Amino acid sequence: MGHSPAKIDEKGRLKVPANFRKIIEERYGNDCFITSMDGERALVYPLAVWFEFQSRLAKVPSASQAKAKMLERVNYFGQVATMDAQGRVLVPQVLRDVAGIADDVVVLGSQDHLIVENDQKMQQRLKDTPLTAEDFKELELHGV
Repeated sequence: MGHSPAKIDEKGRLKVPANFRKIIEERYGNDCFITSMDGERALVYPLAVWFEFQSRLAKVPSASQAKAKMLERVNYFGQVATMDAQGRVLVPQVLRDVAGIADDVVVLGSQDHLIVENDQKMQQRLKDTPLTAEDFKELELHGV
């Protein structure tokens, strides 16, 4: 939960903020899968969580175009990584380039994974897409 500012170093490594790192290491270990579904942000999944996602995706028929599109993207941007002793993890070069993930980034907790995004892009999207009354009505339908 929450967010933390972070930096991508000159080698392309993200230092996972301590508040997230502790939970990830305790629950899942150091292995993760870093990918994107849209090329705008990096998604950092603990490897066990990613395997669960893949199991659900495997139930979708192989002829599904949506499945093919998703697999194409997550595999193009994706890479298995391991957090080192300092909590750093390498963000794939192609994802850093396409998403503009360098220097200052923001790391958001998102239920079972982390979202890493260029801080300026994140701030702009928050301005451009505010929560509306309709959004709150939809959430109310789900008991939120």
